[in-house]
Amino acid sequence: MNPTDPANDRLYDRSFCCAFLSQVGFVLANTLMAHYSRWVGFLGADIEQTGFIMGAGAIISVVSRPWIGQWIDRVGARNMWFIGYAVFATGSLSNLLLTELGWQIYICRGLIVLGAAFVFSSSLTYISHHAPIQRRTEAIGTLGIAGFTGMVLGPFIGDVLLAGERNREAFETMFLLGGGVLVVPVILLLFVTPLGESLGRSSTSVVEFARTVRRHWPGMIVFVLATFGLCMNVPFIFLARYIDDIGLNIDSLPEVTLYFLCYSTSGISIRLGARRVPDRFGRRKVLLAGTVVMGTGMLLFRLVDAQHPYAIMLPALFCGAGHGLMYHTCTALFFEPFPNESRGAGSALSLMVLDIGMIGGAPLLGEIAAHFGYATMFTTVAATCFTAGVLYTWATIPIWKSRRLATDAENVA
Repeated sequence: MNPTDPANDRLYDRSFCCAFLSQVGFVLANTLMAHYSRWVGFLGADIEQTGFIMGAGAIISVVSRPWIGQWIDRVGARNMWFIGYAVFATGSLSNLLLTELGWQIYICRGLIVLGAAFVFSSSLTYISHHAPIQRRTEAIGTLGIAGFTGMVLGPFIGDVLLAGERNREAFETMFLLGGGVLVVPVILLLFVTPLGESLGRSSTSVVEFARTVRRHWPGMIVFVLATFGLCMNVPFIFLARYIDDIGLNIDSLPEVTLYFLCYSTSGISIRLGARRVPDRFGRRKVLLAGTVVMGTGMLLFRLVDAQHPYAIMLPALFCGAGHGLMYHTCTALFFEPFPNESRGAGSALSLMVLDIGMIGGAPLLGEIAAHFGYATMFTTVAATCFTAGVLYTWATIPIWKSRRLATDAENVA
């Protein structure tokens, strides 16, 4: 039976459960790298250099996306998923060879981001093949809960490792764990049924990728997804450095852990509580609400200072809720124009856009933070979120109107 057949409404089976748990393990390893900016600082980089290293290290990920997408369509999502784990582990462990700040750190960071690119592209493609059409947004959102769960564990483990003196031994343990923990996700992935291999008619030509993208271009949603990528710079690149620079100190719980605990709890609650809301009441409406909530969360960072350390819970709760509303709806809308045989290309393009938001955003936000302060950086991100929401709403008004007219006509009939 074809899992994407509307007549088949089954979603949560053994393959989905194993994929979910495998993703939890990987995101744990990936979010452990939320402390990577501290490693860069340990090697001697300032905030501007950190922005460039973290952003430039992801360029290889963007450049490789067309081939990733086409290879997923050719050899299958699960096979590429395995490759992603191997590349990520190599990138994490390669940091053990670094002794100073040099060009080699760009390679190490690039491998980590490239491995994540393989994994997230493959997992998104797999779930989009696995889910019934009418439950695709729900499936992407539920898989995202695995990400939120990993977000709680990864930063916490990093905080524990770096709680004392941040010496080389502590960072080496972090990188060893980042590579070694992937053994369990690999084993779980063995129990995931392969899907999509029979669709593998794709070439591996960049020209063909460009043609596929042009044929199925998703429209203004591209700008919204790039904006989401810009937002992700805050928790995954600048948060740890921001906490250190403003002297935030909480005795009861490590600061990064507290942030991600609130962020993930909020995101998981939204995903579970509103699991089917996007498919029932409209993904575009949920996405618009997400841009407003995410932008508000960024503005709430302005309330955080050394005298009010627990105030960091406010932006964490709002940004987590914004993430819980934005990403799966944005991704589902992005996938909408791509047919099954081009789903890997669509997944690769979506994550390419996400990377561009991070790559373009990291150096820019680093410059803003260095010259104008963190408050201005957060305000810039918030303003971009609100602008993306307004522009996307304006661009999709004709779609909303046509659907309302169709609904009215059905009611009259």
